[in-house]
Formats: sequence, C-alpha cells, structure tokens
Amino acid sequence: MKLQTDISGSGEPLVLLHGWGLNSGVWHPLLPRLTERYRVISIDLPGFGVNADRQPSPYALTSVGHMLADAIPDGATVLGWSLGGLLAQWLAIHFPHKVKRLVLVASTPCFVQQQSWPGVRPAVLHTFERQLENDFSDTLDRFLAIQAMGSPSARHDIRNIRECVSQFPEPDPAALRHGLTLLGTVDLRHELPRITAPIARFYGRLDSLVPHKAIELIESVKGSDYLHIFEHASHAPFISHPDAFVEHLMAACDSPVA
Repeated sequence: MKLQTDISGSGEPLVLLHGWGLNSGVWHPLLPRLTERYRVISIDLPGFGVNADRQPSPYALTSVGHMLADAIPDGATVLGWSLGGLLAQWLAIHFPHKVKRLVLVASTPCFVQQQSWPGVRPAVLHTFERQLENDFSDTLDRFLAIQAMGSPSARHDIRNIRECVSQFPEPDPAALRHGLTLLGTVDLRHELPRITAPIARFYGRLDSLVPHKAIELIESVKGSDYLHIFEHASHAPFISHPDAFVEHLMAACDSPVA
C-alpha cells in the first residue's frame, strides 16, 4: 500500500510532514515561495488527509516509518512538524540515505513529560483520547487552541489552520488514536546520536507542547547545525510567522552539507 503524495515545483527535493490531527493543507500558504526553489513533496501521514484510507496494520512507529520511507526520494531535505518531526527523526536514524538534511519544527525526540524531561503531561493526551470518542471536531479545536496558546495572533492562527486543512478528508478515527499513542510512547532520545544528517530546529518560545525549557535538553542529546526560536510564536511558527519561517528555512537549507 503506497501513500499518495503531492509534488510541485522543481529543484532539490523538500519533503513536508504535518502534525497530529491535520494534513498537508497546513503547508499550502508556504508553497508559492517554496516551489520557486524546491521540488516540494507534501505527504499526508497514514490515516490522514488523502491517505485516510491508507494505513498499516499494526499502526506503529516502524510500520508508519516504512510507508513514509517508500514515498520519499533519496537525498531529500525532510521537514517534520510536531508528530511529523518525530517520524522524520526516525527516518533519519533508520534510512539515512533518504534524509540529506533534517528540519524539525516544534518537535522533540520525546513528547511526553518524564522525570527531568519537560513535555506534554500524559493526562492531557489521555483527555484527548477520551474526547475523540465523542466529537472529533471539538477535540481538534481544543488541540489547535493549545498549539496557538500564547501567540499574539492565536485566533488568526487557528482560523488559518482550520481553513487550510478543511480542504482535505477528515482523518480516520483509528489513526487519530494511534497518533496519540505515538506521541505518548515514542522516545528516540537514545537513538538520536545516530543521526548523521545536518539538523535544523525551529521552536516557538510560547509553545506549551514543546516547552522552551526542553530545548537545551534536546540540544544536549544531539546538537543542531541551525537553531532558531521564534520569540512570539507558539507550536506552529510557520502559520503565525510565515515570511520569517521561510527565510530561516532557506538559510538552513543553504548551509553546506558535508
């Protein structure tokens, strides 16, 4: 079972992986600028967007990772946001020939809060899992509100994300549950030093899902080759600060690769 992809533009391949509950529509505002320089390959994660009916069994990190690897060309810059960043890190570890450069946006090798490791409280993920059984739309709205929390443009950011993703099919309920399980259980910290590709990391200082105090810890596990913190952004800096985000992304991609 192969994933559908959307390819536009020309140049070096740039793969875009979205976050939980959403789809590749989140990247649409950036495409006009990105496609001027890159062959942009947007991929809906298994069970999401146009791939809502395409997901592995069992739905696990390894099986999802292999589906993505089959859809990605060799030597690509792979950009992952949030859950997409977790999967992008796994790809860089296990398929190094696929990932020429790794770009992580509001992502971490371990999302859940643990001893001496800041992150999302397990109770928050459990709450979303319970709420999914009743109303996906309301649950997604609550999740989007958390992603934009603290940003001066929070309402505008949520409206933009909603408008972009509404053009695609809703995610499969099972994929939503499995995605939350990945966020709550995957811990790549011990494997992170195996990554050989240059890493660019982008964060929002106001992010409540990847808190600012986690950045130094992440860097201590595996340092970045390019790092930028958007001072007035939350969990989706490419939505709240699209121009600055693209500028920093291009600067990171222009840096030489050994």
